[in-house]
Amino acid sequence: MKLFPALLISTLAAFAPLGAADSYDIVVYGGSSGGITAAIQAARMGKTAVLIEPTKFLGGLTTGGLGATDIGNKKAIGGMSREFYANVFKYYNDAAKWQHQTRTEYFAKKQHGNTGTEDTMWTFEPHAATEIYDAMLATVKDKVKVVFSERLDLKKGVVKQGTQITKIIMESGRAFEGKMFIDATYEGDLMAKAGVSYAVGREANAQFGETINGVQKVKTIHHQFIKNVDPYVKPGDPKSGVLPGIDPGDIGEDESGDRKLQAYNFRMCTTDVPENRRAWEKPANYDEKWFELALRNVEAGDERISWAPTWMPNRKTDTNNNFAVSTDFIGQNFEYPDADYETRAKIWKAHEDWQKGLMWTYAHHPRVPEKIRAAYQKLGLAKDEFKDNDNWPRQLYVREARRMIGGYVMSEKNCKRREIVEDSVGMGAYNMDSHNVQRYITKEGFVRNEGDIQIGTRPYPISYRSITPKAEECTNLLVPVCLSATHIAYGSIRMEPVFMVMGQSAATAAVIAIESGKALQQIDYAKLKEKMLADGQVLDFESPPVPEHVSISKEKLGGIVVDDSEAELTGFTSEGHTTPGFVGQGYRHDGDTAKGEQKARFTPDLPSAGKYRVAITYTALANRADKVPVVVHFAGGEKTVIVDQKKKAPERDVLLPLGTFSFEKGKAGWVEIRNEGTKGHVIIDAAQWVMEK
Repeated sequence: MKLFPALLISTLAAFAPLGAADSYDIVVYGGSSGGITAAIQAARMGKTAVLIEPTKFLGGLTTGGLGATDIGNKKAIGGMSREFYANVFKYYNDAAKWQHQTRTEYFAKKQHGNTGTEDTMWTFEPHAATEIYDAMLATVKDKVKVVFSERLDLKKGVVKQGTQITKIIMESGRAFEGKMFIDATYEGDLMAKAGVSYAVGREANAQFGETINGVQKVKTIHHQFIKNVDPYVKPGDPKSGVLPGIDPGDIGEDESGDRKLQAYNFRMCTTDVPENRRAWEKPANYDEKWFELALRNVEAGDERISWAPTWMPNRKTDTNNNFAVSTDFIGQNFEYPDADYETRAKIWKAHEDWQKGLMWTYAHHPRVPEKIRAAYQKLGLAKDEFKDNDNWPRQLYVREARRMIGGYVMSEKNCKRREIVEDSVGMGAYNMDSHNVQRYITKEGFVRNEGDIQIGTRPYPISYRSITPKAEECTNLLVPVCLSATHIAYGSIRMEPVFMVMGQSAATAAVIAIESGKALQQIDYAKLKEKMLADGQVLDFESPPVPEHVSISKEKLGGIVVDDSEAELTGFTSEGHTTPGFVGQGYRHDGDTAKGEQKARFTPDLPSAGKYRVAITYTALANRADKVPVVVHFAGGEKTVIVDQKKKAPERDVLLPLGTFSFEKGKAGWVEIRNEGTKGHVIIDAAQWVMEK
């Protein structure tokens, strides 16, 4: 991890261009989802705002292909963010918006948790998001000026007097003055050039007392190679060099920090409608050596379809990364956060070339099995999306770049509610989710991915101090996107609806600071909280303890218990609280979807080696799956137990013994619940280990 101390920027005033600057109450740099809600909120509170977007389009990832909204628990989303998803629901209530299927047909499949009966909708086409944002901005057009294609001058773009930004300057020379500034970019350029401290990369676990930060070779089990694949240019010959994208050296010890980033990709909008489907084309600069790893992987017998399409309306998808070699361009973004625009453009183009080349490879290369080629040929880019960009997404998924080091650093302990802040400006609820960071060579001589971590959370509040810099660095800047969090906590926070929430709260704080004449770090939080609640923001909804007739505590259950909130999750984002008899605050389920793609691993920290009786808990109902595979990993090997979750467990109606097994001391053993081959809802709740005497 690299830390960047505060800089003295005020001397840049000498380089300011002549001429008057455009002046507004609030200057928002970055037209991401968080930037849009910030500008609208400023206007709704009676202030003028300018929304400056460096590109030619607004909305960032929300309009750039990420139509499958990730949040974990929808109750955590309020305010203007929920208003957006309510507007999506209204948009698709219009029968005219359905061109390639009916509304009834779409909702019948309950895609991504959509039932069609709520007043919100969480999946949408890219152009629909653009239309909705444009309509929302049109309601405040008298107070919000939208400026496109203006980039911050990275050399002399921020002018300060003491701890206050007075104006920012674009590459064109155009300047914008404001009383308050909001950096809503994915990169954090305004924040960095204003002299605010920030981090890039992964912290060592020891720095913030975390368990899943830093290098994670052992814990990277998701999106991993399942076959042994040779990494060398000439198979078996290390002297021949390694294939592109593989680190040939030492990548560091587990739990150590580094300055590396989780992978980026593009969220493609594809379709299976023949007349709207564009076939995958071989890029003009196609270089097969970059795809040799993918080819060797399928030839080794990995026939998984390495992408994850989530269906949007009108037979379209939001297609994301999945499995060992997929759309994530692993290890190729490390220089992006601090790079100049020219270098970023090269990194961006390399990601586009990789992803397009990989799609063509899987769809047409003769070394790819016919089964895989057929799956990729079934879908193609939607011709009616991103028409101004050759049907390719306009936004690179910058999952993480700079992260501010503000007045408070959100960390794993917040995501697990082991430390709860009292100055909430919104909530996070998604898994602590890091995509893979790098590829390396094992001591046995095979390639492996490293960095993918998916650990469950409980919905938690996000601190106001995490969107404000330290007072000694800047007193009139808010950072709702590149906010103050560790790598692994940011992996949970970095969701588009949360950025919308943070943007609105940031603008609310900015207006209060203007009206009170105080620095952002000195405003009355009680007043901020009052306004946020009045606007429908959700600041925390941790309920009181669940009654004993509804819930069972870990202590009462006895033994060593790992709850679903502590499990490593792939999927299982849907939460349940309605069927009594669960452990802790609730349980999770697979939504009876994405079969074969969801699993939950429960890993205990056993105090000593010995024989342990292992059991799991679940709440039985008729809609549950009856053939749930549960894998027990113990000192002698593994055993799969098939569980019928339609039937009540024999002990206390929730505890189902899986058997007695020998375990080593520590965290070597685990229980994993999967949903492959199941019909009906698969429930995950808790796993128990009781040592036999």
